[in-house]
Amino acid sequence: MAETTQKEINIPVADPNDPYAVPAAMPSSADKEPRSFDVADFATPTSKQDDWRYTPLDRISEFFDVFKPSGETTIAIGNTDGTAVDPAQVHVSQVKLGEGVSGTVSKPSDRAAAVEWNSGRTATIIELEGEIAKPILIDITGSGEDLDALHLVIAAADNAKADVIVEHHGLARLAEGVEVTTGRNSHVSTTFVQEWAKGSKHVANQRIHVGEGASLRHSVVTLGGDVVRIRMDQDFGGPQGDLNMLGIYFVDPGEHIEHRTMVVHNEPECKSRVVYKGALDGKDAHSTWVGNALIQPTAPGTDSYELNRNLVLTPGAIADSEPNLEIENGNIIGAGHASSVGRFDDEELFYLQSRGIPETEARKLVVRGFFGELVEEIGVPYISQHLMETIDRRLARGESDAMKAVLEDK
Repeated sequence: MAETTQKEINIPVADPNDPYAVPAAMPSSADKEPRSFDVADFATPTSKQDDWRYTPLDRISEFFDVFKPSGETTIAIGNTDGTAVDPAQVHVSQVKLGEGVSGTVSKPSDRAAAVEWNSGRTATIIELEGEIAKPILIDITGSGEDLDALHLVIAAADNAKADVIVEHHGLARLAEGVEVTTGRNSHVSTTFVQEWAKGSKHVANQRIHVGEGASLRHSVVTLGGDVVRIRMDQDFGGPQGDLNMLGIYFVDPGEHIEHRTMVVHNEPECKSRVVYKGALDGKDAHSTWVGNALIQPTAPGTDSYELNRNLVLTPGAIADSEPNLEIENGNIIGAGHASSVGRFDDEELFYLQSRGIPETEARKLVVRGFFGELVEEIGVPYISQHLMETIDRRLARGESDAMKAVLEDK
């Protein structure tokens, strides 16, 4: 596959002496950070910085300075049915960081991402061509608590069609960089699953480029990890791109799960939808969703919407939800956002119990209903069944502290 160079995301910068002279050229208030491979270009994160104010910085401070990676994290690539990928359509290679197509989809957008780039040594590149019938599984396994770095590139050629699933599991402290680029008129689905063992930490930056006339369904399912923080930065490579970003997360006691999306509409007649839903169960379960959308003057005909819903199942859980929308172009189809945080509906639970359904089963039904439509939209049977089984298993833990708190509250 020929080497390609993608356009960098350009956030307009106004004249610092007169920033209001051209309002559309003012810096985006939703994205003040530079784009750079140099760690020195980023200040060490503090809770006073917008990008980090919800993050428990003391729990991930090791990700803010360049380190020597352990190399213990393994990556295996095959089809979901256990067969090998077709090398004529799925080309897998490993190169030094900065070679091939690595480092071509934008640049790091925060200090942790720049640290990953400068700490890592190699990039695993998966190049996709043609119409690929079987879903591809990229299995990433942590093997311990030693700090590690991993860089993954998924590059789809023009007119390619493929489903890619990236699973994370095991025990790890992982700094991860992901680049996703889709060629002209391609149709690609990527699903990233985080189901880490207790004590794991995962700090990731995903940089996404949607080609002209291409569609990308980008799904994130986060089900475990002591601290998981995933930032996603995206732009379009031409008119009529279609981006659908879907997210599901389930947060247990003491966990911090954070997702941040940055959608940049920089080309005409593109569409984006961002829908994230999360459930929190137990004391000190903490989720953060920050959704940023920027519609630049170069993007007439934009259609954009973002939504976040949070279901707090037990007392003591905290959900932060912050949508941000900046419109620098009056010639658009539509743009909007919404978010909510709500507690478990006791009336709905009572209604189900009054019909003879045990409490544990009633809770499962309510949470299944909350996630059901989004699970269907993700549309990956390999993931859907496992997701619902995992949620059912967690809700059924009658001896858990979270469940005891519910019973004592009645």
